[in-house]
Amino acid sequence: MLFVKKIFLFFKRESKLFHNNIVDLLSNIIFFFLSIFVFVFALGTDEQLLRSIGLGIIWSLLLFSSTLSLRKFYEDDFNNGVLIIFHMSGISYEFIAFLKIISHFLFVQMPFLISLPIASIFFNLPIIEVYNLILTFIIGSLILSCLGSISASMNLLNKTNFSIGSILVLLFSIPLIIFSVGINEYENNFYSLFNLLLGIALIFLGISPWSSGAFIKLALKNK
Repeated sequence: MLFVKKIFLFFKRESKLFHNNIVDLLSNIIFFFLSIFVFVFALGTDEQLLRSIGLGIIWSLLLFSSTLSLRKFYEDDFNNGVLIIFHMSGISYEFIAFLKIISHFLFVQMPFLISLPIASIFFNLPIIEVYNLILTFIIGSLILSCLGSISASMNLLNKTNFSIGSILVLLFSIPLIIFSVGINEYENNFYSLFNLLLGIALIFLGISPWSSGAFIKLALKNK
């Protein structure tokens, strides 16, 4: 029961941080929509062209918007000693990383769900593709949070070059974009591709806490 209370307090604190830093989230969403406007004006009024490449553009912009929040994934808690305090309370660094992934998924990724139907209007996407986009984003955003955890924990070891972690996210996100966009192109294999995407999410959810925990430990030793 005490352990459950610790988890509850963890998410309560994350919720307060989210509300205190809501300007950062709004900035990410504004960046997302401004980028969409740039693409729409650049491509012109060809509805068929917008519809054919709309999903790929939306997913690419979601990926770039997600990387904007990576620096604050662990950095603030690392610098002010909160990670050590959580560990001293009986929570392992691996489980701290797991909770951080879930909180990032809930408080950073999920608000983008509201923007997806609006973004789809600019590309004239059919209802079925909007539905598939929302469905794949729920799974894909969890993968992005897992990749962000690994990237952010790696950046704790290298404070002079933060681009390395972003490159890692972009590299491993290529299969995510391929499968997420491909679901609409291969309707007969929808469930196969969706299950594959879900499997990738579960694999990363199992790997990320352990690798992130290891990087955090190394960063604390070298601090």
